[in-house]
Amino acid sequence: MSRAFVKENDDQATELPERPQSPHPNLVTPHGLDLLKQQEEALEDQRSRLLADAQLLDKEQLLVVERDLRYVQERILRAVVVDVQAQPQDSVDFGATVDTVDENDVKRHFQIVGEDEADPNAGKLSWVSPIALALKDAKVGDTVIWKRPAGNLELEVTRISYPRE
Repeated sequence: MSRAFVKENDDQATELPERPQSPHPNLVTPHGLDLLKQQEEALEDQRSRLLADAQLLDKEQLLVVERDLRYVQERILRAVVVDVQAQPQDSVDFGATVDTVDENDVKRHFQIVGEDEADPNAGKLSWVSPIALALKDAKVGDTVIWKRPAGNLELEVTRISYPRE
């Protein structure tokens, strides 16, 4: 009989590929590190609940939680907390909140944060995003080119600030 028709042993663990880590340094704001620690705690709680279930029906869910926990723990180990108050306050760098206006008079407001904290819908952009890289080291009044798939766009920096943490 062909192995294709033999039922697999339910005890055999399904292999899940590890979540890849970013090749960039894991720069984080203090808030970003807190978020990673909260995520780690939530995953540990979820893992404990799954392990406490004597009749664990969803072993695959446990494997996913354990994989995600390893990923978050590695992100925390690799975290480099950036003191935003030590950044050059007159130019754009990690942690900066930046206001811009483009050539079409569209105004934008966002903060440059770590990859894990990034949320474009909330105005939080990764420090390795194209727009953040274009703005790096710019000062108020400087114009930069944001290279985008939809076409390049000129942005003028109108304000730079850093949060007080």
